[in-house]
Amino acid sequence: MTPVRSLARAMLSGIFVVSGARNFVNPERLVPAAKPITDRVAPLLERADSRIPTDTATLIRANAAVHVGAGLMLATGRFTRPAALILAGTLVPVTLAGHPFWRNDDPAQRQNNQIHFLKNLGLFGGLLLAAADTQGKPGLRWRAGHRIDHSRRSVSRAVRTARREARIAAVSAATARRLPG
Repeated sequence: MTPVRSLARAMLSGIFVVSGARNFVNPERLVPAAKPITDRVAPLLERADSRIPTDTATLIRANAAVHVGAGLMLATGRFTRPAALILAGTLVPVTLAGHPFWRNDDPAQRQNNQIHFLKNLGLFGGLLLAAADTQGKPGLRWRAGHRIDHSRRSVSRAVRTARREARIAAVSAATARRLPG
């Protein structure tokens, strides 16, 4: 991994690790902001599995644990692409719950939430770039296409060789029939 990639991933993941740890220790301060989102998600979680806790504080703690874990994976260069996708996926509800600038009547509060919303949007873009980064190596799509092209060329070459060998065999057989003996 190049130093630039390492540094960029550490910088990108820092906010997730720090805020995740803070939110895990003290989720109560986020409960009022997260309640509207968790109230919408709770019925889906109950339908999926009744053992999944649906109270807001527990969901905040779970999200914080995911942020810390995926943030550390991104920072250390382990499973960076899945970690970036997980962080991007969890960033959407966090942003919607934490920075709904469209609901603020106070201009100062509205501007503050709008700035944080746009900051999270920028983080989302950075995470998408990290998820798409193949570290200079060809991606799966390219490798599959390359293998298919290679296979097509090999088959085409084998067909040409077989035709040439068949022509040679036919000429040899015709020549052998004309020879006495």
